[in-house]
Amino acid sequence: MRSSAQFLNPSEAAKRLGVSAKALRLYEQRGLLAPVRTEAGWRAYGPEQMARAAEIAALRALGLGLGQVARALGGDAQALEPALAAHQAMLESQIRQLAGTVEKVQRMRASLGAGSVPPTGELVHLLNGGCNANAAFELPWPWGAELFELRDIRRLNYIIGPLGSGKTRLAMRIAEVLPNAAFLGLDRLANSGASARARLDADPALKSRVDQTLAWLVEDGATLCDALIALLAGLEAETPAILVVDMLEQGLDKATQEALIAHLRRRSPGARPLFCLTRSSAILDLDAVGADETIILCPANHSPPTRVAPYPGTPGYEAVATCLASPDVRARTEGVIAWRSPGGATSRSLPAAGGARIGT
Repeated sequence: MRSSAQFLNPSEAAKRLGVSAKALRLYEQRGLLAPVRTEAGWRAYGPEQMARAAEIAALRALGLGLGQVARALGGDAQALEPALAAHQAMLESQIRQLAGTVEKVQRMRASLGAGSVPPTGELVHLLNGGCNANAAFELPWPWGAELFELRDIRRLNYIIGPLGSGKTRLAMRIAEVLPNAAFLGLDRLANSGASARARLDADPALKSRVDQTLAWLVEDGATLCDALIALLAGLEAETPAILVVDMLEQGLDKATQEALIAHLRRRSPGARPLFCLTRSSAILDLDAVGADETIILCPANHSPPTRVAPYPGTPGYEAVATCLASPDVRARTEGVIAWRSPGGATSRSLPAAGGARIGT
């Protein structure tokens, strides 16, 4: 192997490319990327491998599945056409939004010239990129009606906390107070196959979107299952404007969770915000959290929820990390709830009746 100074380890390569180390391993597993090996057997990425990985990352950012990426890299021009068409539509939408914002600024400047100061609300709306979703509201039990301000709502917002922390109640409260928001609960899993398919049969446009997303996810390694179909029926619906999803990973295996979160991260900048309850490290990979994602932690001691930066050493980071578990561990503990004795002296875990999970 050439000078080690020319080669990067997986973590360094992933950071430079703006992807996760898991993504690099997935590219390798699908035969798209072949890292070299050091004398000790460790993976390493030189200039050729980095150039190839950058091409793959760029195609993925356009929305291509790994199968489409393989065909595009193999010279199949038709594999790129749908992705480029969708990207063009997204850019044109952004242009229209920017043009509208420029017009608002021009009107404000004209008002200033006439001696009129625009309302503070209009300025806040302008600086927030036109997002009206910020809100202040009283927290539910167990917080005792403390005031909570929800600011800077992003495309992906994770809600996390240990059992008994109140995270489900917070999520339901968010769905109540934000305009045109809805809560997608675990009842989606009850008779999920039949009910989801009936809903899709009644709405051909929704069925088309779900089928397209299913094909993309399966191509990326997801397992086709009723839980995934039921989830997508909610995620792909045109309304509401904001969706709060209880336990995004419920009923999905690791490969499906990884494919799903990669898909959600690649949505267009104008996509509706999602609030996702999760305790899966495959969904909330702290090494892969992007600039348009937020982590909201519900502490175990019932302190008010707080926003946590995804960097080791920052306040709340270790608490978030300890709440996360791999999909296989989450599967083994599914249906376990927190229980406290009437005296409050001891607590332990008990299975919920019938295996049902009780929201906390």
